[in-house]
Amino acid sequence: RKLSIPQERVIVIVDDLNIPFKSIRIRPNGADGGHNGLKNINEILGNQNYARIRIGIGADFPRGRQIDYVLGKWTREEEEGLPDIVSQAAKAVLAFGTIGITETMNQYTRK
Repeated sequence: RKLSIPQERVIVIVDDLNIPFKSIRIRPNGADGGHNGLKNINEILGNQNYARIRIGIGADFPRGRQIDYVLGKWTREEEEGLPDIVSQAAKAVLAFGTIGITETMNQYTRK
């Protein structure tokens, strides 16, 4: 609001435990899916009408150890896969700004 940026020009990027590692999901809007960061943004904006890129980090941790997993060290597989994931997410952000959300979803969503 402070910068008068229209909400349709905003894209939010989050890590997500509910999505498998190496997956990227791009959506034009939607529910928070239990993600506290998205839940907070929804509360601040008063709606769910903003684009988002959800980068999967998986949920390979024992029950109750979520914080240790999220803030812990990367495995070798994660370290090796991370540059590609970050690169794809960065390209998706640029695409969002140039070709729009629909084409970005079609080109960069990864399962």
